[in-house]
Amino acid sequence: MGSLNVFLEKVTNLSDQDLLGKSDPYVVFELEQDNMFLDKDFGRKQSSKKKDDCSPVYNESFTFTDLPGLKNLVLNVKIMEDDIVSDDKIGSCRIKLDKLRLDHGPVRDAWVVDNNLFSKDAKIFLKLTWNV
Repeated sequence: MGSLNVFLEKVTNLSDQDLLGKSDPYVVFELEQDNMFLDKDFGRKQSSKKKDDCSPVYNESFTFTDLPGLKNLVLNVKIMEDDIVSDDKIGSCRIKLDKLRLDHGPVRDAWVVDNNLFSKDAKIFLKLTWNV
């Protein structure tokens, strides 16, 4: 059994989704084993909410435990806009963990979460660490 530590550093260049000011983003991580049949869910983690910030810095850490291994593990990342009525998705990405070679050491990288047509792409900066 192993564990995955996700260190959320920051998100940059989010498009502004709020009509009355800037976005109030937060990040949701969902970990699953993406099997051909019977996907297995390993839980959900959520960051703090950042008020009026399109390039929020989080520096928060999340750990998923009791994982069978890296095979077919996928980290689904959603950037959400905190809203009074209902929260909206600003961006997302899927990170296939078995492709990152996490068993060789931590991986620090940036992933595109929103392809902006008229400005820089929004990116999430993470450090992923696998522990056995």
